[in-house]
Amino acid sequence: MIRYAAGQVWEDKSLIEWPDNDYRLFVGDLGPEVMTQTLEQAFGKYASFQKAHVVRDQRTGKSKGYGFVSFMNGEDFVKAFQEYNNKYLGSRPVKLRKSTWQERNIEKKKEKLAKIFK
Repeated sequence: MIRYAAGQVWEDKSLIEWPDNDYRLFVGDLGPEVMTQTLEQAFGKYASFQKAHVVRDQRTGKSKGYGFVSFMNGEDFVKAFQEYNNKYLGSRPVKLRKSTWQERNIEKKKEKLAKIFK
């Protein structure tokens, strides 16, 4: 993942913690009470579940309202999508979609962002 802030472009090493070639769901519209553990409990029932994470602001620790869930099996990915899309997880119905994490050619993204933010 390429990040950009304050005129700097860098690679976010936290993606190393995620499995390669997984099926990853983007989970949006999360209520502020939803934690990583909430996603783990909801999606952990699928056999190929690997990891879940709610994205938080580094300064405040508050949820940014979205997260990710990883599966190694496409069938579990589809089942989870069908079961949880627009269903309540916490105080709000969540919006699911396929994550675009695979679009992460680091050097090309760095070049592209550098051109955009010059």
